Amino acid sequence: MTSRAVDEAGFVTNDISARAGIVAVEDAGTEPIDPEVLEQLAEFAEFSLAALALHPHDELSIRIVDEVEMSDLHVQWMNEPGPTDVLSFPMDELRPIRSSADRDPGMLGDIVLCPAFACRQLEQEVGSAPNAAALHDRMLLLLVHGILHLIGHDHGTPAEYDAMFGLQDTVLGDWRQARRGGRS
Repeated sequence: MTSRAVDEAGFVTNDISARAGIVAVEDAGTEPIDPEVLEQLAEFAEFSLAALALHPHDELSIRIVDEVEMSDLHVQWMNEPGPTDVLSFPMDELRPIRSSADRDPGMLGDIVLCPAFACRQLEQEVGSAPNAAALHDRMLLLLVHGILHLIGHDHGTPAEYDAMFGLQDTVLGDWRQARRGGRS
């Protein structure tokens, strides 16, 4: 288990000497996120990086924002109005590796998540306010979705969609199985 704490700025800080990957999670939204949720996002990000065969010391930044900030970012970077659920900003265009000797560690990039928008999406899908577990599951899905974009996956064609969403489902399924202690 990695040693972590949430600092006064809302960052999940890590003792990187005993872990793979370097994941920073910042809660910059107007509604504070439970530190345990931030911790689990960091753990899931680390799990995803390993599952996707990324370098064990690659860096990833995750920022949790409100709908106002997400709207600003969406307009600035995608030229699309209004908020969205997740944005990914790749840095070093890293790809999966066979071993850590294949390349030096690098910065995967930044993922920006908007729980408020994700909550509204879920509410529209199910017709009522989602419970905390459903929102948590959606945040994990959005996080792995963002990571896949950072390593070059897209969903612009049916074949790309099938490949990306299949990989997303595999990582989420493997995470859930690992959390259950390997039981099916």
